[in-house]
Amino acid sequence: MQYTTDQGAGNKLSVLGFGCMRFPRSAEKTEELILSAIAGGVNYFDTAYVYGNSEVTLGAILHKNDARGKIYLATKLPFQKCACYDDFEQIFQTQLERLKTDYIDYYLIHNLSDTKAWRNLCGMGIEKWIDEKKKSGQIRRIGFSFHGSRNEFLALLDEYDWEFCQIQYNYMDENYQAGRAGLEKAHEKGLPVIVMEPLLGGKLATGLPAKAVKIFSEADAGASPASWALRWLWNQPGVTVVLSGMNGADQLEDNLKTAESAGPGMLSTADAAVYEPAIAAIREAYKIPCTGCNYCMPCPSGVNIPNCFAAYNTSYAMGFVSGITLYLTSTGTNRREKNYSGSNCAKCGACEAKCPQHIEIMKSLEAVTKRMEPFWLKPILWLAQKVMR
Repeated sequence: MQYTTDQGAGNKLSVLGFGCMRFPRSAEKTEELILSAIAGGVNYFDTAYVYGNSEVTLGAILHKNDARGKIYLATKLPFQKCACYDDFEQIFQTQLERLKTDYIDYYLIHNLSDTKAWRNLCGMGIEKWIDEKKKSGQIRRIGFSFHGSRNEFLALLDEYDWEFCQIQYNYMDENYQAGRAGLEKAHEKGLPVIVMEPLLGGKLATGLPAKAVKIFSEADAGASPASWALRWLWNQPGVTVVLSGMNGADQLEDNLKTAESAGPGMLSTADAAVYEPAIAAIREAYKIPCTGCNYCMPCPSGVNIPNCFAAYNTSYAMGFVSGITLYLTSTGTNRREKNYSGSNCAKCGACEAKCPQHIEIMKSLEAVTKRMEPFWLKPILWLAQKVMR
């Protein structure tokens, strides 16, 4: 494992961090995976108040195995749930209880996407609250995670004396949201930059179209698609930690192997040239840039938005049969009772207000319905159900 130094605190952070938004369903498997990651040198673990049961699960595992002192723990304040000063403290204390700790190493304002939101928080006294938490030692480092425009990110960097930041960044999103320009500006200011979505919700690891897989394989048959994605990031000096939401021992092993040689200059000129044709092949196949983060859920009309988009993209990347099969099974479109397909969209717009990727979800669901629910689908399903009955 390679490490980078947070110069402001002197902390040596593993270049590979553990993203805790999506744990395996099995508690035993989750515990084994986390302990294996720590044994492999991973020391940065990132969770959040809104990540389901993540904080509780992580806290219990660290406490049970006396591992809290071996890692740097990051979690986030959901400022959208805060209406006044007291809410900051109430949520923070809940997080400490969940995580079974009395301090947070890296605390983030979650999904802070523009200066207006930050100034509203300042009006509620967030700066005073942060100062109190820092003086008490309950918060060691303060930062923010970001899903917004590049200009807003650059402006936010100058709004407060931040100690680190977290951005979405990968070879498909080089100029999206904060992008390379944001990464380089944060690096110039001396801020550690934590990278989320390095694999675009897993799509750059296991969901690549065959053409892209072939391009990477021909360049280096021994490197997985995930390895190519991580190396692209670690090759850049501004990247401090790359978060990966690993949910299997094979994924952890592959990432640890890549992390052994992580750092600027790890890509040769020939390696760097491989990405352009691979990106072109991926863009040709994927139509909707959904990462499967589930921030848009639950849908008031019951639409399983992430699964609709995943099936739609799969239909282009891996063929219509694969896509329609995934659509039928993952959205329940093949069931007689209530299903969660795209055609149930009531166009209320609730999802679009919460999407960190700023996807035109309602318009995209129309495209999903047109492709994944052709006129002949319902008669065939009706006939199949009648035969089965």
